[in-house]
Formats: sequence, C-alpha cells, structure tokens
Amino acid sequence: MEKGKVRFIQNPVIEEPVWKRIIVDSNLPKTLEPLRILSRNLWWVWNTEARELFQYIDAEIWEECEHNPIVLLDRVSYNRYRELEKDEHFLGKMHYAAELFNNYMEARKTLEGPEIAYFSMEYGLHDSLKIFSGGLGILAGDYLKEASDSKVNLVAVGLLYRYGYFKQTLNLHGEQMANYDAQQFSKIPVQPALDAAGNWVSVEVEYPGRTLIARVWQTNVGSVKLYLLDADHHDNSEADRFVTHHLYGGDNENRLKQEMLLGLGGIKALNKLGYNSDVYHCNEGHAAFIGIERIAGLIQNENLTFAEAKEAVSASTVFTTHTPVPAGHDSFHNDMFRHYMNFFPAKLGLVWEEFDMLGKTRKEEDHFNMSYLASNLSHGINGVSMLHGDVSKAVLKDLYKGYMEEELEIGYVTNGVHYPTWAAQEWKDIHKKYFGEEFPSTQLNFDVWKNIYNVPDAEIWELRKKLRQKMINYIKQRFSDNWIKRSENPKLITEVMGKLNPNTLTIGFARRFATYKRAHLLFRNLDNLSKIVNNPDRPVQFIFAGKAHPADKAGQDLIKHIVEVSKMPEFRGKILFVQNYDMNLAKMLLQGVDIWMNTPTRPLEASGTSGEKGVMNGTLHFSVLDGWWVEGYQKNAGWALPAERTYDVQDFQDELDAETIYDILEQEVVPAYYERNSQDIPEKWVGFVKNTIANVAPHFTTGRMIKDYQDRYYNPQFDRSKKVKADSFKLAKELAEWKAKVASKWDAIEVKKIEIIDGITHKMVMGDKYPVRVCVDLNGLTHNEVGLEVVITETEDGGNENIVATLEFEGEKCEGNVCCYKSIVAPDHPGSFSYSFRLFPKHEALPHRQDFKYVKWIS
Repeated sequence: MEKGKVRFIQNPVIEEPVWKRIIVDSNLPKTLEPLRILSRNLWWVWNTEARELFQYIDAEIWEECEHNPIVLLDRVSYNRYRELEKDEHFLGKMHYAAELFNNYMEARKTLEGPEIAYFSMEYGLHDSLKIFSGGLGILAGDYLKEASDSKVNLVAVGLLYRYGYFKQTLNLHGEQMANYDAQQFSKIPVQPALDAAGNWVSVEVEYPGRTLIARVWQTNVGSVKLYLLDADHHDNSEADRFVTHHLYGGDNENRLKQEMLLGLGGIKALNKLGYNSDVYHCNEGHAAFIGIERIAGLIQNENLTFAEAKEAVSASTVFTTHTPVPAGHDSFHNDMFRHYMNFFPAKLGLVWEEFDMLGKTRKEEDHFNMSYLASNLSHGINGVSMLHGDVSKAVLKDLYKGYMEEELEIGYVTNGVHYPTWAAQEWKDIHKKYFGEEFPSTQLNFDVWKNIYNVPDAEIWELRKKLRQKMINYIKQRFSDNWIKRSENPKLITEVMGKLNPNTLTIGFARRFATYKRAHLLFRNLDNLSKIVNNPDRPVQFIFAGKAHPADKAGQDLIKHIVEVSKMPEFRGKILFVQNYDMNLAKMLLQGVDIWMNTPTRPLEASGTSGEKGVMNGTLHFSVLDGWWVEGYQKNAGWALPAERTYDVQDFQDELDAETIYDILEQEVVPAYYERNSQDIPEKWVGFVKNTIANVAPHFTTGRMIKDYQDRYYNPQFDRSKKVKADSFKLAKELAEWKAKVASKWDAIEVKKIEIIDGITHKMVMGDKYPVRVCVDLNGLTHNEVGLEVVITETEDGGNENIVATLEFEGEKCEGNVCCYKSIVAPDHPGSFSYSFRLFPKHEALPHRQDFKYVKWIS
C-alpha cells in the first residue's frame, strides 16, 4: 500500500466486558460500628434516642436524606466521623442507644404463644422503605412494630417494590403528577435472606409457559423479621420483572401475578427459611393464595386429601378484610384466571370446576373473587371496626346461603395505632411524668390514662401551642419549597405564608383522595366557608393533603378543585393543600392541628386510623359516625355528624352534611377554642383534650388491637388447630369423612310431618305454650348429626327480615330413617312475626355453623 493512502481498515473484534460487582461500604470507623447496627433495624423509627443520635451526626444531611440513616452514614464525610470519635457527648448517646437496643432485643430472644405468619401486600414502616401507599400499609407497619414491642412470635411476608408508590407533585393548575423514583436496595434497610446453609433464598412461582424467580430480602423490625419478595432481576423477563416494580401498578393481570407471588411464593419462602407457623394471618384478600399453597404442601408432604388438608389449613388461618364495598374486593376474569392458575387444581387433586368454586358463590359468575377464596379457607374472619364487621357480613353473605347476615361468624377487631411511632415526644414526656416511668408498657391499663386529669391546663395548652407552631413552621418550609420549584408567583407565595397563623384554630384533612371520603364537602357553600375562615376575631384555617390513585380521575379532580379554591383571594393562607402526603407530613399534621376532620359517606370507611393517631396527641376528632369513630365518639371529646341518613339521594345528603358541618363549627367548635380565661387558656377546649386522651385514645392503640387478635383469633385457633393436626391429622380426617357422608345424603333428606299442637297456625297468644313436633327422613343420618330449629323473624322498615329468636329442637325418637324432633314455642311479646324451620349439620368439632354450609329450610 502506498504511503499516505488508506484503503480499508477492518473493524476490530472487541470482547464484551465481564462486569464484577463490588460494594463499597461507608468509611465508618470501627469505634462507631453501633451506628451501622442501629441503622439496619427499623427499631430506630420508634425510638427517640436513636433518631436524635442520627440527627446529631449531621442535621442538614438528616433532613436532605428524609431521615434515612443508611443514606446518612454513606454521605457523612470521613472528617466528621473523626470528629465524632472524639465527641464524648455523642459517644455517650451512641452507647446508650446501643444499650437500649441490645436490651430490647435480648428481652425478645424467647417469645411465648403461637407463631404467627402475617401476609400483607404493603407495609408502612417508614418513608425510607417505599412499600406502602396508605392506610392498609400503615396499619400493617404499625402491627409489626407492636408485635415486636409486645413480644409476639410473628414473622411477616410482603413484596419489595422497586419504585414503590408514586411521589405526588402538583403543577400550576393543581393537577396531580405521579413520579416514580427507583429504590436502591443498598440504601434501604433490606438485606438478603439466607437459609441455614448461608445461601440467598429464592423461590419459584409458575406462570404460563415460564417460571418466575423471586429473591427474598429480609427487613428487621425490632424482633420481627419481614421477608420481601423481589422479581426485578435478570433471571426474569422484562414483563415479569415489572411484577414488583410498582405497588398497585399495572393492569389487573399484573395484580394477579403479584398476588400469586405474594401467596404462593410467600409460603414457599417461609418453608425454605425453616418456618412452620402455627397461625397464618391473611391481611386482605391479596394474600389469599397462601391457603391453596399450604393445602398443596400438606397433600404432598402428609399424604392428605384435599378435604383433609383444607380442615387443617382453615383451622389455622385468619382472614382480615378491610374493604366495605363488594367492588373493592380483588377479582379476576375467568379466562385470565384460568390462564394463570390452570396448573394448580392437579396439585390439590381437584378438577378445574371444583377449584374454581373456591372463589365463587355460583358457577355462572364470570370472576374469581380473592376475598371469597380467603373466606373459604379461613375459620376466623374479621372486619377492622365494629361497624365494618357488620358491613362485611353483608358483603360476604352470598357465601353462606341459608343464613341471615346477623348470624354469620364474621367478627371484628378495631384497628389501632402504634403509640411510640405516632405520639409526639412532647406528649411522651408528659405521659412519663404523669402516667409513670413505665408507660407505655402500661398502656393497656386504661385507668392509667385518666391521670391526664392531673396535668395543669396551662401545661397542656402550652404543649398544644408548641406543636402547632412546629407544624406551621414545617408546613411553611415544605409548602414554599414546592411552590418555588413549580415557579409559582412569588407574591402569592409571600401572601399565603404571611397569612398562615400559628395562633389560629387549625383543622386538618389528609387521607387518600377517593370520592367516597368527600373531601369536597367543606366547599359546598363557599360563602359560608369564607365567613368562617375570615372571621376577624375568631379565624379558622384548613390544611389539606393526600394522594389520589393515578387512575382515579375523580379523586384527582377533587385535589385540583381544592387547590383552585385555595388560590382565591378570600381563601389564601386560610386553605392550604400540601403536596406529597407521606408519613413525616402525617406526623406533623396529626400532632399539630387542633381538629382532625373526616367526612366519608357512611358506611364506606372501614376504620380510618388517621384520627386515632390524632387523639393520642390531644387532637380532637370531628367526623361522620363511621369506622372507628362509631366506637370512639364521646360527648365533650370531639364532634360527630349524625349516623342516620336523611336523604336517599346522595347529593341532597351531601348538602345537608355540609350545612351541619358549618353549623357545628360556628356554634360549638370555634367558641370552645376562642373563649379564654384570665390566663388566656381555653378551659373548655383543654377539657375536651383531656377527655379525649383519658377516654378515647387508650382504646385505639395497636397494643389493644394485637391483644384482641390474640384473644379472639390467634389463641383459640391455635388450640383448635393443634387438635385438628394431632395424631397424624386424625380429627381432620374424621371431619372430612363425616362431611363427605353428610353431603352425600343431604339432598335426599325429606320432611314427613310438622305438627303444631292445638292447631294454631296463624295466631298465637303471648304467654301460652305451643308444643311443636317435626318428623324428618334423615336418609340414614342421626339426631346427633342433624339439628333442627325454628327461626322467628320480624319485618323491619324496608322489608328486611330481622331474627327475633331461634329455638333448637330436641331429638325425640327414630323409627328407621325417620327421626322426630320436639320443642315448645312460647311467645313472650306481641307483634307480627314470621317463622320457618331449618335443618343443619351438627358435629361437636365444627368451629361454627358456617364452616359446613349445608342448610335446608322446611315448611
């Protein structure tokens, strides 16, 4: 080739790089190693000494990293660590916090009671671990914290989401924008879950035509271990990696894939980690697949039939439903459900039609319902408040044909909140001073809370003023930062911030923006609202916060409307919407506002725990009598809208409720706040605060809640489960065999004769006695296996039948297959009633009637 001429150069062969992963730890000196240990257990979240310790390291970084100690320790300079090594005050605080933690953990090395396996789709433990969206997750997070504090033997399972739930920003028009920030797993309190051999545990879940592989991570919540399943890694396809990208993200198909991973994969994870729990708690229907995976395991490992394994699994399963409307319960269309689950019936020894009916009430239904599945595989079912327990009976009644709503064995455990997490430190100091140094370990002694009456009014009022000022300062900083970022008019920002007043009666409204929560109610009459907030002598200001689901356009429109109203000249600085509602903002609001307002359409609020967090901070509650407030409301300890509906048309009811709110604010709330004694203390208001803390707050802690679960569900079901499983599942086998026998004969049972002595059929006299005799061909069954009762009802307004009494008959004699029953009916009050006779299967080992759903009404 001639010099200077280039003809062609072949592309070189370049090998692909072989990446080798390394992890660079922070340069934390050995002497400060307790900091790393403390940062890796979420115990610090509810421990004041630990939080103050991290803040002391670098207060500015602590705020910038949103109170994430793992990020804090990575970002602090080495020079600062060298300073801390010589800081005797800091070292003393560090060793004291470490000692508290070590003593706490040491006291929980041995736990009593049955081991509980708790499954939930989300957990709200701290903002640094973004695996929650709202109330359900916060409740589950509080529950784990209380389980640790109360030394409950509990392990938990959930999913680890790469992007969590969305971060909310509002544009200039008040429109919600959803932003998703990826979580770096090295920056959050998770670590690989290891098996006994030290291997990172992973599980496989079968999807159509492929297998999903999920890694298992461990989060330490005090003494409780939370295991989180993660599908976002290279062993899975891009589509399947998405399964754990977003909490409640994607379409209904992705939700099914998530719930398969949580239920099927969650049980497999516990098995691999060596757990064999005594009771399994399904927190909402999302986790209902735990039942069928456990049944499959018993069939394979114990050589049981489906019916036998179902007895054992149901006996040891608790199902908590949080959803008060049928449409809110997850269900999947038949075609999609069969596409994903077609492989499973064979594991259970069932044909598809039998398996499919585990999630239906009628075979004609076109969706498989996860709450039905959970109910069919749980002997313990509960709602999350007294009222919601009754509502749940109405939602699930189709599962129990032949029984009326009020008869159903669906109970309730009212939700509570974790005192150490949500009570302001200022209140904790007051409580220690007046309730005793051992508080809150004595929180279940409700009389202890009455010591609040020993606190001087001035001390409480100064505390409330301090918390309100702290909240206002926080709101101003957060609000102005957000408005500057979206280029709001500086003049508007200054005007709003100038009008926000720490001495003004402040009302908070913060929650998920679903339409049934009626955030719009306050804005039905803007003239009335303006008169209230702009009273020159007795002003009122409202602070709003909350997110609407990205797919909920109506909820987003509510937010936009509130933002628009807040910018009107008459409402600037009097109505404020603070974006991106999170746990830290929730704490500041719940501790700082004077009133927490809740206005749902009754009875659509299952519990509504945010108000419970408020009352333990002396924040008065003003709500519709729904959810927990039905049980919590007491006169002179908050305010309530009437429980009864006046109008069937919801718009008319909203109008009436709005006017009632305005009236209560003007006539009761505002005067109580602004009427002061000679020391400028509102004695009446402080009295309401004391009544709230003494008589309301103690009943709504997670300490009380977890004890209720133990007393009503965990312990009784553990005792029964042991009997069912004893002697190689002897009782499970006997019950399954007996149920099969009864089922084979039930349809052929035939009534032969009904005799009401004296010939009375349509009219009876109160006080008289009427012998009744019923003869039935039991088709080979006996009195001991079939019960007979008369059910007497009274017609309510609206046409519903309400049970007045049930009377079970005695078995009299049998001739061949025909058995006779007798009883005496003795009316004890006048009225118009209906009656009918009902046959039902009987066995002393049944947990309750609805466990075996065979019923026959006769006439």
